[in-house]
Amino acid sequence: MAKQKYYVVWEGVKPGIYGSWDECQQNIKGFPNARYKAFPSIQAAEAAYKQPYENVIGKAVNLEIHLEGLEENQPKPIFPSLAVDAACNMTTGDMEYRGVDAQSGKEIFRLGPFKDGTNNIGEFLAIVHGLALLKQKNSNLPIYSDSLTAISWVRKKKVNTKQMETFNNAKLFELIGRAEKWLRENTWTNKLLKWETHAWGEIPADFGRK
Repeated sequence: MAKQKYYVVWEGVKPGIYGSWDECQQNIKGFPNARYKAFPSIQAAEAAYKQPYENVIGKAVNLEIHLEGLEENQPKPIFPSLAVDAACNMTTGDMEYRGVDAQSGKEIFRLGPFKDGTNNIGEFLAIVHGLALLKQKNSNLPIYSDSLTAISWVRKKKVNTKQMETFNNAKLFELIGRAEKWLRENTWTNKLLKWETHAWGEIPADFGRK
């Protein structure tokens, strides 16, 4: 059984704390620039709700660590950094991905939806997108992903997916090919790091649809 999450809505139809994704969605759907985040406990959600949204991405991490009783020397995320994530609708097969400033939550890029995709493909493309963007900016910021599979694909410069190419996802597979080519032809110094969800909560780039 999935562990219950609590959702804080700072800006939406009715700001507050909600105990289900359905309730949260009712208060953010269609609301321009809605601001919300999932938390693993009601205590963490309540502590975060007392703070401005702009502060919560970095500070909520420490609150969650404290509330979960973890050691004070528990490694913490590196800031500044780029966080990436993907979301896949299991009913329609639509996939999208994005990258955000890990500290402020500001969205840097977002692509999709793409038909017949998977979360790992989206995570892979998001990491490569981030690497290419940061290289253009001569930036060596680290990139966080919560998918070890996608990180391993990037390091191997090759996607290893069971997803079949179809008429609907031809564009997606074209992007995969371009990403693999970029990896083969480029080098980078950015660290690819695993976001420790169990200790830090959902990755800042999370779409909040779990």
